[in-house]
Amino acid sequence: MLCSLTGVHQFEEDIKRSRFLAIAAPVNTVEDAMRFLEAHSVPDATHNCWAYKIGNNYRFNDDGEPGGTAGKPILQAIEGQQCDEVVVLVIRWFGGVKLGTGGLVRAYGGVAAQCLRLAEKREIIALAEIDCTCSFSDMALVRSRFEQHGVQVVTEDFDAEGVVWRLAIPVENVSEFENSFTNMTRGQGFFEKVKAPEDEK
Repeated sequence: MLCSLTGVHQFEEDIKRSRFLAIAAPVNTVEDAMRFLEAHSVPDATHNCWAYKIGNNYRFNDDGEPGGTAGKPILQAIEGQQCDEVVVLVIRWFGGVKLGTGGLVRAYGGVAAQCLRLAEKREIIALAEIDCTCSFSDMALVRSRFEQHGVQVVTEDFDAEGVVWRLAIPVENVSEFENSFTNMTRGQGFFEKVKAPEDEK
């Protein structure tokens, strides 16, 4: 079960006189993640290291720490906590004692993991996008079943025949809703799953 966060969460820890502040937040796009990092980075801190994971998109940055000792452990903390659609920034103020490669990995990864562990989470529900159409006479009945099946309207347009919907439906509910839709429209409606880019590979 993958989870995201319900909001921004912070966790701070002093490790051998260096201060580490982890800030984690939910994000939907890479642009959201970069905006968050820009807004929360502290220019006069020693390092602003980060990672984000949004589905198959992920990036991490060591910001001057030895390669692989900061950003990657933060990303591994995100994955280890079963999180997705999350960005984590770990800010370090150097306290005069070098931690060494292993110490840095443990510090950055540990602070990020603890921040995510303590944050309030929500389950990420996989959604399928569906294109469907039905006549005006069936529209109200079909719409009345949306809540029952967790259906969200992405777009709604009208043509001469009736309504044209792009819907987002929890993957586990698609088959049940399709059967219900077919019955409600007496087989006259159109119902098709939208091909995602990964479906075409």
